[in-house]
Parts: sequence; structure tokens; C-alpha cells
Amino acid sequence: MYAASALSCGGGTAVGHAAPSPRAFARRVASSVPSVSSVSSVPITAGGSARLRSLCARPSSSTASFGSRSRPGDALLPATAAGRLGLRPYRGRTFNPTLTRAASAAASPDFGGAESTSSSPSSSGEADGDGVSITAVIRAMCFYLVTFTLAIPLFVAMLAMFPFTYLADKHRRYALSFINDVWACVSTWLFFPVEVIGRENLPAVETPAVYVANHASYLDIYSLFHLRRPFKFISKVSNFIIPIIGWSMYLTGHIALKRTDRKSQMKTLKECRELLRKDCSVLFFPEGTRSADGKMAEFKKGAFSIAAKEKALVVPITLVGTAARMKNGKEWMLRRGGVTVVVHPPIRSAGGDAQELCDASYKVIKESLVQYS
Repeated sequence: MYAASALSCGGGTAVGHAAPSPRAFARRVASSVPSVSSVSSVPITAGGSARLRSLCARPSSSTASFGSRSRPGDALLPATAAGRLGLRPYRGRTFNPTLTRAASAAASPDFGGAESTSSSPSSSGEADGDGVSITAVIRAMCFYLVTFTLAIPLFVAMLAMFPFTYLADKHRRYALSFINDVWACVSTWLFFPVEVIGRENLPAVETPAVYVANHASYLDIYSLFHLRRPFKFISKVSNFIIPIIGWSMYLTGHIALKRTDRKSQMKTLKECRELLRKDCSVLFFPEGTRSADGKMAEFKKGAFSIAAKEKALVVPITLVGTAARMKNGKEWMLRRGGVTVVVHPPIRSAGGDAQELCDASYKVIKESLVQYS
């Protein structure tokens, strides 16, 4: 190496030259050494060993912190010695930019000198994970604007159709359910794609069934409407008073529930059994509520008890990606990406065992979540 060849290996004088001063030596190293490893290979003469040790940079494996970022191999010199070398101090230490660039280049996998930062934003401009993204906030606001605006003319159509539908199809109300499907499909189509896998596993429209799905996001119902089946789902009472959308839920015949009221819970289960007897399907979220962290919770047996008593088919459904698009508790952000709805083959309990149905549904939904996530 250039710096190493300029010095003798044992004596205090250079071969063919006068011994360089520590200041000249440090400048020579900073300007000409190609990598930090060259600095560590320079032998130190006996006469100037003490002063050179005080001026020597840290080894290339060290890491120095500057604010919130760290760069491998940053060269730091004591402030007192750095003043004599004309280097700029940084918080009591001195940053040598020449050695730092060489160290960063040597530490990079391809020696290209480019730094990789794990906190850099994605190419789409959206923050990943739980970070706030302005783009995601704007997208969510546009989504709500579109879905509520679209609901207004569709609700007017539902009002006009309701008397005839109630008389001809009191329980299933297929025409009103079709309008719900149109509303959800158009709303999601503009903002994120929904892919349905296993549509061939869906029972016929006339076949009563208990649909069960994991629940992690506000977008779950929008995604399930892509199945185009006239099921009735259970929702808390407060959702039914939401203008336009809540009123549409009431006209369609969805079931209101007071979660803390035991009588309301028993009444809801009774209504679901009556609907199954009238050849109308029902949808349950067996977890009881949306997952707070995106992980699937244990299933409650209510839905499976109804299916076992009425000897109805249980259709497990896995929703993948809804929590990633709109996380529970952060409904004001809609992130880019798609949603997958996986329909599994129907399950029927030969012995009418609710726990057997619950365990089988939980297993297949859980495995599918792992497979498609």
C-alpha cells in the first residue's frame, strides 16, 4: 500500500525519505488511502507512536452515531488533535469525511459506497407498518366520499323496491341484497381489488347455510358482499342508525344486536334459527368483534350451535389483507393493495356437535390465513 510503503518496518526513519510529521502523515492517509483497512495496516514508527495513536481513526468495524443514523467505519479523531489537522469537530469528536466515505464503501456488500437505510420510505410514497401516510389518509377520505355518495341513489331505489320485495320475498329479500352487492363491489373496485378464491364451494342461493369468517377490519363486510349471496349478518345496534347505510341495512333485513344485553343475544340467536328454517343464510364473525392486532382470536360457539341444531351447512371463509388495507382503530387510513376472499368447502357435522364444527372451521381458516398471507 502507498502509506505502508512510505514507512520503514522497524526503524524510526523512512526508507529514502525523512520521517514525516504526524500532521503530514494523517493528511496523507486521509487523502490517499483507498479504504479504511489500509489505515489499520500502517506500521507506526517508534519515534511518533504515541502521537500517531491519538490521531489514528477507529477500526472499520466500529460504528459511530450521528443523531438517529449510524454509519459503519466512521473515522473519529480527538477534538484537540483534530484542530491541528484542520478537521471539523462534531459534539466533542471530529468527523473525517474522507475516511468515512472510504469506510462506508468498504462496508457495503458491493463496495459501491451506497448506504442502505431500513427507515427509508417505500417507492410508492406510503409509510409501511403503523406509520401515518398522507396518501393513505387521502385515499380513505376519497373511499368514504365515494361509498356514501353511491349509497344515496341506491337507497332511493331500495325504498321504491322495498314494499314489493317484502311481500314477495319477506325473509331472503334477494333484490335488496343485490343492491348491497352492487354498492360494495363498485365502492371497492375504485380503490382496491377483491379476489374470490373457491367460489365453486359456495352453496346455491336457495340453500340455507351458516357463513363464518375471521374479522379484522371495517372492510370485511365490503369484501364479503363480493360473494353475491343474500345472507343476513349480525351487527351492533349503533350501526343501524348511520344515515343511508344503516337504514339500508334495516331494509335488507340484517340483524341488530345489543352486545351487553343477554336478552338481545338470545333473541338474535332465535332470529337466526328462524331465518335458516326459512331457507335464508346467515353470516357470523365467530370472534365476536374485530381483532385489535390483526391476529385471529378464538371462536365462540354460538354460530356453530345454531348450525348443529338446524343441521345447516357451515361455510368457512378466510379474509386475507383487509387488516393490511385498513387496520382496526385506524379507519382513517386506506393503504394500497388487494384483498383475498377464500371460500372453503362446506362442513356438516354428522353428530350435530357444535364444538366439532367450531374446531374444524377455526383450523381451516387459520391455515388459510398463513397460506395466503
